[in-house]
Amino acid sequence: MTFGQYIAESRKKAGLSQKDLAERLRKEDSQSISAQYLNDIEHDRRNPPGEFLLLQISSVLNLSLDYLRFLSGTLPDDIKTQNHQPEEIENAFKAFRKVLKGNNDEMGS
Repeated sequence: MTFGQYIAESRKKAGLSQKDLAERLRKEDSQSISAQYLNDIEHDRRNPPGEFLLLQISSVLNLSLDYLRFLSGTLPDDIKTQNHQPEEIENAFKAFRKVLKGNNDEMGS
């Protein structure tokens, strides 16, 4: 499932129209995002939004912020600003893959 598909599905489950959700989401200048912009996100015609909007989407739709970050291919700001060595990043991704693979193996049993 793509980021856009997940947002669209979650919005519909919440009983919100694109216009309703767009009116609840604010840009950094405090203006609402447009329904067209949200439509473009939901149809994967735009890159996923940055942290500012991810936080709001998570809150309004009651979604896991970490899962939104995963689907959008972003890292939290606090992790981006830390100075990690390449080996640390590699080890973290190996551990992440191992956990996901383990979960998939358990589900298939």
